[in-house]
Parts: sequence; C-alpha cells; structure tokens
Amino acid sequence: MTIAYACVLFMGLFPYVAAGIAKKGFDNYDNSMPRQWLAKQTGFRARANAAQANLFESLPLFFAAVIIAGINHAPQARIDVLALSFVAARIAYLVCYIANWPTTRSIVWLAGLACVVAIFCQM
Repeated sequence: MTIAYACVLFMGLFPYVAAGIAKKGFDNYDNSMPRQWLAKQTGFRARANAAQANLFESLPLFFAAVIIAGINHAPQARIDVLALSFVAARIAYLVCYIANWPTTRSIVWLAGLACVVAIFCQM
C-alpha cells in the first residue's frame, strides 16, 4: 500500500473523529434521533459537527485525485507528499474549527484544496 493510499483510508475514517468530538460526553444524547440532537448543539459540539460534514465533503475530490494519479503513474513520491500534506491540512482544519479560529480555518482549508489540485497537476 502506498502512503497516498494509506492517506485515503485515514481520511475515509477521519470524519468519525469529528463526530466523536461532537458527541463528547454524550450530554443528554438521544441515539434514537442523533441528527436532531446534534442540530440543537452549540459551541464546540456544533463546530465539530460542521467540521464532520466538511470533512466528508472533501473526500470525493481527494479520493479521485489519488486514484487517478495512481492510474496515470504520476510520480509516487510527489503524490505521497501531497497526500500527507492534505491530511495535515485537514487535521489542522478540524483543530481550527473546534477552536473557533475561522480565518486560520479558511487558510488551512485552502491549503488542503491546493494539495488536491496539485495531485491532479502531477498527471
């Protein structure tokens, strides 16, 4: 398994970290209606839930970039570095979202997007 493919697996699971943070402590958590419970949350819980949604939204383009780069025999070392950079940016994104640092969050979001675009440019 290449490093980039390992990053695909990691990112496929990473949104669940944000979900866990949103539900941390399960204060009056209603597992029969989890979406309604999350919709009522505020503060870090609401931000973690929003981050979870954004993390899921970022997956298709990243997955496509890594898979297409592999099919096209793009330079694996560069793809691996860019995939790791994407992962680092998305981890930073989650931290910034939960910490309520909107400007920094936007910057690291853009850095992650730039990594995906750069993967496509390697082909």
